[in-house]
Amino acid sequence: MNFMYQDWQHRPTHRRVWALAAPMILSNTSVPLVALVDSAVIGHLPHAHQLGAVAVGASLFNLLAWAFGFLRMGATGFTAQAAGREDGAALRQILAQGLALAVGFSLLLGALAIPFAGWALHWMNPSAELEQSALAFLYIRLLALPATLGGYALTGWFLGTGNARAPLWIMLSTNGLNIVLNLYLVLGLGWGVQGSAWASVVAEWAALLLGLTLTRPALRAWPGRLAVAPLKRWASWRPLLAVNRDIFLRSLALQGVFFLITVQGARLGDATVAANALLLNGLVLTAQALDGLAHAVEALCGHAIGARDRTALRRALVVSAGWSLLASVAFALFFLVAGGPFITLQTDIPSVREAAAAYLPYLALLPLVAVWSYLLDGLFIGATRAREMRNTMLASVALAAPVALATMGLGNHGLWISFLWFMALRGVTLGWVAWRLDVRRLWV
Repeated sequence: MNFMYQDWQHRPTHRRVWALAAPMILSNTSVPLVALVDSAVIGHLPHAHQLGAVAVGASLFNLLAWAFGFLRMGATGFTAQAAGREDGAALRQILAQGLALAVGFSLLLGALAIPFAGWALHWMNPSAELEQSALAFLYIRLLALPATLGGYALTGWFLGTGNARAPLWIMLSTNGLNIVLNLYLVLGLGWGVQGSAWASVVAEWAALLLGLTLTRPALRAWPGRLAVAPLKRWASWRPLLAVNRDIFLRSLALQGVFFLITVQGARLGDATVAANALLLNGLVLTAQALDGLAHAVEALCGHAIGARDRTALRRALVVSAGWSLLASVAFALFFLVAGGPFITLQTDIPSVREAAAAYLPYLALLPLVAVWSYLLDGLFIGATRAREMRNTMLASVALAAPVALATMGLGNHGLWISFLWFMALRGVTLGWVAWRLDVRRLWV
């Protein structure tokens, strides 16, 4: 254990971690702030089904779009390793491939989204008012799909190059626009649920345009030229597609779990699904902040692996793990002490407030349970070991399913207990595989 203490004392690693993590924490936490504003604005409309509709519609969109988060994760790992080798041509190729995949997948996803939404809402069996509003919200949000997926590819590429400031400016400016438009379109013009959807669409297209503009100065730091010929060969696409395939399956399983939480909550009533949405905003806030440290792990571990530097890899993990643990404790204390005001800020509907208050202890436990999976995800992404991420996620879902079935009779309490168990399994399975790879000295 002495080497861990020595690694923690290495000040240059602390500086490198926070040079990447601080901008990403700022930008990431702006994402749930938008969700909080959405909830606060819609939550102050007169009917619970309006807040529930935004929760369900956003959940459907996120299930579709976030499953393609591999466009960011795959880009980060490959870009970081190319940066570690100082390969400017490879950096340009990865950027071009990521944007091309974003365009293709958004067209495919748009064609599948409408029939999927009808089937999903039929399965949820919500009230007629909630279903109609949720569909209206989703159909508008689908117009942002190309911008959303393109933004994933750009963010991953910037992080891989060690440039955390570009994603920061993109996210802060875009989410600020989203908040302003939400207030103006929903409350100012009275567009209701549809106004919230249009605010997101405009903001995400603005994000894509800003991101594309920032790639030009970023590329100047990495001399080289884009080679068009490799883009025409299958062999140059195969590694990226293989990693993206495995991360896609992993992300699909993860988003499926969140989707099932929304489904089960909808079956328990409009107030319950709305309360769970408010509580999950707290989880998103926590996850986005802790992911800032995980993003630092992705970039630093990818650089270390590209440069074949085992010591730098270990130091990045130790320092990031220490800060992640401290941050998770802070979030747990925050939800224990200020959970009530956190809910009150988001809605003034009494039934939703009452339902959410009963489950705040689960939200306070989540940061302590989930932090390890976020940290280890960063390691595996930086190493482009997507197959292991896929396998551990599928194993976690399989092991969590019996608990979920056994606790269904406990209502929403059972839902939160099974979710906590699932998040714990993610960290345990990833940790076991990481240890096995380290014993075999396969990380570097």
